[in-house]
Amino acid sequence: MKKLLICRHAKSSRDEPGLNDHERPLAKRGWRDAPLMAKRIKTNHIYPEQIISSDALRALQTAEVYLETFRKEDVIFEKTAELYHASVSDILEVVRHASDRVNTLFIFGHNPGFTDLINHLGESLDNLPTAAVFGFTFATNSWSKLSRENASFWLYDFPKNSSPKIF
Repeated sequence: MKKLLICRHAKSSRDEPGLNDHERPLAKRGWRDAPLMAKRIKTNHIYPEQIISSDALRALQTAEVYLETFRKEDVIFEKTAELYHASVSDILEVVRHASDRVNTLFIFGHNPGFTDLINHLGESLDNLPTAAVFGFTFATNSWSKLSRENASFWLYDFPKNSSPKIF
């Protein structure tokens, strides 16, 4: 079984209007919400074996908060431009190329691609909020074979969730 945690970047800053979208950092709220969510995931004994992040600054900063929360030396970390403004097929391409030795993969990126991916895999979600996490399990031993047919809902949590569940 493979486990995929789809992690939308935390809230980004718009304090510098002339700043390129790719270079926007986390806002104060993002710096508060990212550690909150990483700790919730860790409290539920969910540990990434690999993290793949968009190379946009806000996604990288969110992923780095998770890396600090988990033991960095135990996690394979990769950044890629392919997750920035990615379509469902782009995201699936990145995930399907993960090593089959990895069973739990976290990806960090953006909407609308992440919400579209969740819906493509069979769940119904209007919008994946900033810093939210959405998980699927897949009844397969190979990332290259993941599909809607072998996907099952695993978890959904977000910063404003007043009753986070133990998964």
